[in-house]
Amino acid sequence: MADHSAFFLISLLTLTAMQGIHAVDYTVSNRAATTPGGMRFANEIGAEYTPNFIWRLFQQNTEADRKNIPQVDLFIDDMKPGEIAFTSNNGIHYGDDFIQNIPVDLIKQEFSGVMYHEMTHANYVPEGWAKPGEGTMWNQGHSSVAARFLDYCNDLRNGFVAELNKKMRDGYNDNFFMELLGKSIDQLWNDYKAKYGN
Repeated sequence: MADHSAFFLISLLTLTAMQGIHAVDYTVSNRAATTPGGMRFANEIGAEYTPNFIWRLFQQNTEADRKNIPQVDLFIDDMKPGEIAFTSNNGIHYGDDFIQNIPVDLIKQEFSGVMYHEMTHANYVPEGWAKPGEGTMWNQGHSSVAARFLDYCNDLRNGFVAELNKKMRDGYNDNFFMELLGKSIDQLWNDYKAKYGN
């Protein structure tokens, strides 16, 4: 199980950055600056962190290393309690309440995990990534298969990726899927494959 845990963590991190890592013009607007979560974003994360952490992680340090995506906008919004984030066109809307409730020692890790996920919905996936429904097993060697599958699971339950990430702090277990989605990982994989006609 430990081998799967390391692979799964890498897939989870990769899940949602996909092609957002290449964005050229990246803007950040804190529209909840007076709320506790908006203030926490400004003080503990900061607008400078959000575009650069993705490029550093994937070692894309120059303009030449990045795909020319015209613009990605991040909005820190005053959302309803329980709302984490959503994507609309090239805009990622991140909930201030979620930021407010991230544990102190995990603030950038949790923030980054959700950002990676939302990049998927903005359709920033690199060339060569598996298409939805491809693959023979959810955890096969190519991480894009796992990324697509996890994105499917998150569509079943908004916030699934963030909740799964929290459960994995002390290790990984297939039962997490049953606990969060009410189905075994094998059932979910079969449903996923059926959805895309595979």
